[in-house]
Amino acid sequence: MLIEKANKEDHEILTEITKKSKTYWGYSNEQIEIWAELLTISPTYIETKNVFNLVVDTKIVGYYAFFTIEEKTIKLDNLFVLPNYIGKGLGRALMDDFLIRLKKTNAKKIILHSEPNVEKFYAKFGFVKVGQLETSIKDRYLPIMELAFSTE
Repeated sequence: MLIEKANKEDHEILTEITKKSKTYWGYSNEQIEIWAELLTISPTYIETKNVFNLVVDTKIVGYYAFFTIEEKTIKLDNLFVLPNYIGKGLGRALMDDFLIRLKKTNAKKIILHSEPNVEKFYAKFGFVKVGQLETSIKDRYLPIMELAFSTE
């Protein structure tokens, strides 16, 4: 297993990982198509955000992306693993890598908008729900989660 910086040429595989990961949680192909633009990872996205691929046996099987939204606030924007690799500790490996990488910054807070089915995963790392965002699906909300972060 290797975690490495993504290249803009990876955009198609990262988009595929994002869409396949969403279907794992029971969303229909029709819903994925409705969200197609939101789930697309563009070359520009990779060039302007911090995007890191998870590679297993030379295959990209997951990734995470983050960016600074305020001087000391980081947003974890995406963290996805292909469905066949969910439950094997790779999401944890991505989070661990992300948190280690942030220790080299002046970040004091991390925020994210969680897939509702993954809220418990982030809670294991100390994230707490501080609000919610309404989505295009009736009665579906994205938990807004935060983690106070120390780089010491």
